[in-house]
Amino acid sequence: MSTEATTGAASQRAYKAIRASILSGKYPAGLALNEAELAAAIGVSRTPIRQALQTLLSEELVQPGPRRQIVVRPLSAERRDEVFRLRLALEEVAVREACRTMNEETLDQLRLTLYKQQRLGDHDVDRFLDLDDDFHLGIARAAGMPLLERFLSQLRAFVRLVGHAALSHPGRVAEVVAEHTQVLEALEARDEEAAVAALRQHLKLTSESVSTVAEH
Repeated sequence: MSTEATTGAASQRAYKAIRASILSGKYPAGLALNEAELAAAIGVSRTPIRQALQTLLSEELVQPGPRRQIVVRPLSAERRDEVFRLRLALEEVAVREACRTMNEETLDQLRLTLYKQQRLGDHDVDRFLDLDDDFHLGIARAAGMPLLERFLSQLRAFVRLVGHAALSHPGRVAEVVAEHTQVLEALEARDEEAAVAALRQHLKLTSESVSTVAEH
C-alpha cells in the first residue's frame, strides 16, 4: 500500500473516531481538541489528525478557537431551529412519497427497527439514536429519492446532537417510540395526511424537549 493510501486510511479512521466522540457527547461543546492527545488516543500520527479536523471544520462540527485551537462547535438555538425546519420540510416529502411507493419488505424493516427501539428503551442512548437514524433514513430510502436521502443523511449529525439533548428529558425515550409507532401505522395504512401529521407532532415534541433541557 502506498504512503498516500496509508495516510488516507489513517485520516479516515481519525475522522470517524473524532466525529463519533463529538456526536456521542464524549467530546462536549467548547472542548479544545489537542492534536497530540488525539493522535496518541487513536494511534495515528498528527498529519491524519489535522486532515480529519479539516473535514470536521467543513462539516461545522468543530470551529477555530483562540490560539489557533480547534474546538467542538456548540449547537446554538438558531442552528437547532434550522435543523428542525429543514427536517420537517425534507421528511414531509419523504413520508408522502414513501406512502405511495414503499413495499412490504421496507415496512417489515421499519417494524423491526421500531421493535429494537422498544426493547432497548433508555439503556443505551447512542444505540437508540443509531436506530433512530435507521427509522428516519429508512423512510427516506423508501421514497426512492436519492438526493433527498443524501440531504437528510448530511443533517443527521446535527440531528444526533439535538437527539442527545432531547433524550435526556425524563420519559422522552418512551415518547419517541410511541411517536414512531404513530408514523409507522399511518405509513402502513398509506395515509399521507396522517403520516405527515404524526411526523410533525414527533418533531414538535422533540423540539420542545430540547428547549426544556436548554432552559435548565
